[in-house]
Amino acid sequence: MAEEEQVSQDMQSLTVDSASQDASSSNSNQRTRMTLEERFQTIRSIGEECIQEDELWNLLAKKPEIISYDGFEPSGRMHIAQGVMKAINVNKLTSSGCKVKIWIADWFAQLNNKMGGDLKKIRTVGEYLIEIWKSVGMDLEGDKVEFLWSSKEINERADEYWPLVMDIARRNKLPRIIRCSQIMGRNEQDELTAAQIFYPCMQCADIFFLKADICQLGMDQRKVNVLAREYCDDIKRKNKPIILSHHMLPGLQQGQEKMSKSDPSSSIFMEDEEAEVNVKIKKAYCPPMIVQGNPCLEYIKYIILPWQNEFKVERNAANGGDKTFKSFEEIAADYEKGELHPADLKPALSKALNKILQPVRDHFANNATARDLLKKVRSYRVSR
Repeated sequence: MAEEEQVSQDMQSLTVDSASQDASSSNSNQRTRMTLEERFQTIRSIGEECIQEDELWNLLAKKPEIISYDGFEPSGRMHIAQGVMKAINVNKLTSSGCKVKIWIADWFAQLNNKMGGDLKKIRTVGEYLIEIWKSVGMDLEGDKVEFLWSSKEINERADEYWPLVMDIARRNKLPRIIRCSQIMGRNEQDELTAAQIFYPCMQCADIFFLKADICQLGMDQRKVNVLAREYCDDIKRKNKPIILSHHMLPGLQQGQEKMSKSDPSSSIFMEDEEAEVNVKIKKAYCPPMIVQGNPCLEYIKYIILPWQNEFKVERNAANGGDKTFKSFEEIAADYEKGELHPADLKPALSKALNKILQPVRDHFANNATARDLLKKVRSYRVSR
């Protein structure tokens, strides 16, 4: 059999076959507690965009155990979007009966020159990130969530991985691959190394290598996920991975579209002390009566409300008295009318964030292994 035919056959074997799939008992029990509609709505709520909704519905209806893939480069301290938002999204997926594979992309971080390309440092950062998810409340009970190191998995199944990468690479023109450079925090005008050009082909291969049904990543990863769907067209694979792209939180300062690990003022880090959180929120961009592009309101919408199901504001009677909001629409309406002022919103936001982060602080203060990891990660210089 020709190599091309073999790759296509291997890929086709990953298609949905409900008769041959055996779901884990925990996920099966979870599905019996939720209707198909509830499962669909819970999973769909994760994504700012879903490609395609009808395929997601069909997948939930027909496949007993669904695999969702998420991945990250160990590249420095963890900000709150990567920490809390990922925990929220993973918990939604597992509560809906999905198995989540979290790809610790250590080789990818090295290709992208993170931590100066020092693989030992990159792996230390990866261990630190896992400690945070353990302490913040990601549901890791049983086998719902699996952490996989890319270097280990690829080495153990190299005969399966590299033919996939090579096939993806030869089927795509260089300009198409360069358009995916956004996934590495780069752009098409950057001077890319050969390693960084190879990176999108590998990330695309990851999706099939992990047998992922759902790609649950940020909007900045959308282009390579679309590349995976295009590859399915090339090899005539019927069942394409569903793309569930979550919202990207902006930085705390005006005009920052994305948080930056190299700029500590742009985001809250998961092990920031209470005083640090208070100062960062106090200095954050939060124009009165303007909802659009307001990072403080985005924190409330995407972190506080999903985590706590409410947002409590404490203020004196002259300013309207204490109020508990149950929806973002309610908060936005009061804020646009000037009935909720930044001077009241910011302290309430700081208090809510500190409540979420306190278990993480406690873990890193009381666990010797976690404390040592944090000390090392803080000493590393973050490289772009």
